[in-house]
Amino acid sequence: MAFESDKTMFEIYRESIYTGKFRVVYFTELQDHNKESEINRAMSGEHFFDGFLRNYGKDEAKQIIEGLLDRMNSGERVSPEQIVTELGEHLSR
Repeated sequence: MAFESDKTMFEIYRESIYTGKFRVVYFTELQDHNKESEINRAMSGEHFFDGFLRNYGKDEAKQIIEGLLDRMNSGERVSPEQIVTELGEHLSR
């Protein structure tokens, strides 16, 4: 079992106020100067997927997420199940 410090909490959401695009926020990486604004932005959007990434290999997982966001923002339909499949072992359960 991973300890809380061994994983990164994230959410993929669709902006409803700003651009209407899909975005990701890594909650456990937020700093004091951007925490409130990023959380408010995510909370005002439409939730799509959330979870925890293992810190080991996190950079690769972030690249996968960016690729998924690019596809989604280009109009491709991506299901939460596809996200789980593509992130695979990068997800902490």
